[in-house]
Amino acid sequence: MTSRRDFLKTLGGVTLLTVVPRNVLGKGFIAPSDELTKGIIGVGGMGRGHIPYDNTRVVAMCDVDKNHLNQAAAMVKDKINLYHDFRELILDKNVDIVHIATPPHWHGIMSIEAAKAGKDIFCEKPMTRTIGESKRVVEAIRQYGNIFRLNTWFRFKDQFYGLGTPVKPLKKLVDSGLLGWPLKVTISKHTGFDWKFYWVGKTHLEPQSIPQELDYDMWLGPAPYKPYNAHRVHSTFRGYWDYDGGGLGDMGQHYIDPVQYLLGKDNTSPVKVEVDAPQQHPDAVGTWRSITYTYDDGCQIILWGGDYGEPNTPYIAGPNGNVYKNFVCDIPDWQKKLADFPEPEEQNANFIECVRNRQKFALNELNGHRSATIVNMGAVALRLNRTLEYDPVKEMFVNDEEANRLIDQPMRAPWSI
Repeated sequence: MTSRRDFLKTLGGVTLLTVVPRNVLGKGFIAPSDELTKGIIGVGGMGRGHIPYDNTRVVAMCDVDKNHLNQAAAMVKDKINLYHDFRELILDKNVDIVHIATPPHWHGIMSIEAAKAGKDIFCEKPMTRTIGESKRVVEAIRQYGNIFRLNTWFRFKDQFYGLGTPVKPLKKLVDSGLLGWPLKVTISKHTGFDWKFYWVGKTHLEPQSIPQELDYDMWLGPAPYKPYNAHRVHSTFRGYWDYDGGGLGDMGQHYIDPVQYLLGKDNTSPVKVEVDAPQQHPDAVGTWRSITYTYDDGCQIILWGGDYGEPNTPYIAGPNGNVYKNFVCDIPDWQKKLADFPEPEEQNANFIECVRNRQKFALNELNGHRSATIVNMGAVALRLNRTLEYDPVKEMFVNDEEANRLIDQPMRAPWSI
């Protein structure tokens, strides 16, 4: 991307030392009574919805759409700093936490730049748009020691969508071994998960005039230049491969991350992905029937799109028993048997306390990278419309140069990681 040296010059020679937030100057530097501050990048949707956050105060916002920025600013009583360029917000010395709520094609660059500036990071899902970008985020967090939170929370709280139970009791059942091994997890409308399946793009977009309030070139950023059409941006951007991956990109990490946790796969990835789908358009995301992931031990995650799949399929199927939505298990006396097993280990699910204590959040850059990889493996397989094998150690597709080119995709100059 644009060099930090050139950018710092535009700010009058400010050095990195002057913008390191107080929370990274040493454990215990923040007094318990201190309120952490937050800057939000992208306030058109999710960013606006997360303006209130326990024990934080918003001090800065950034958006390339003037209307979005003004509407969001009006929701905050205090005077705050408003920015057009995200790099200025990241270097704002008053900001402790950077909340990234932009389209996913920006997540990698912004997370890395925030890490370099010493900020802690709250990033919306999916973590990144490509496998390579989330690998780079992991490296940056390791280098600079930031606290990173990915904003999908079902592995540690709330009812898990339509399944009718939080994840914790499911984790206890899986860990007990009562279901046997390997396990097959099926995600579909029949097991309680209603995909935003028809979040697709349009294949013939007519060029339109760019609205005065929108800096479209900055909105595109690292994405390839394509003429402006309102369907490319804001609420419908997910329908285009350059910015996201349709319903899979939007909802995939919400659904898949808890499964990764259930199966104990936080440190690995599937070794194969298979797709049943029509040929995808090179620009506009289309629909698909199924995506199947297989791990080296035989465990599988099967995603069924739309109305596909069998209505009576269990959510978790094992050699010794099955689990259906509403936490119904067909093992005789399973609840009595399960009571003898230990509860799952507690997770660090309070992001603000993790920032204060410098402890990793429950869903951080490491396990978040692995669940984002599952989503992005599926996107690559859909775009190429074929089965792919994957090496979870090297984090590359096996003997497939075309697939590997989609791990680290070119960025439009001057942007780069």
